[in-house]
Amino acid sequence: MTNEQADRVANVVMAAAAVGAAVVILRIPFLRRLAWRVVAIGVTGALPAWISREVREGWVESGRRGL
Repeated sequence: MTNEQADRVANVVMAAAAVGAAVVILRIPFLRRLAWRVVAIGVTGALPAWISREVREGWVESGRRGL
């Protein structure tokens, strides 16, 4: 088996595992609610914090003085 074939098989296995996990999460109401909460927390908390950090780092790397 070549590296290319091994990569392809690994990608197929990972995709199948992701689809299987998604099916399980969508079928069980508790897990579905938990998944929506995690998405909401990520969108309202982690995502804005990441964007803020990236903007701050870009500002510093541009060589401009702070506000």
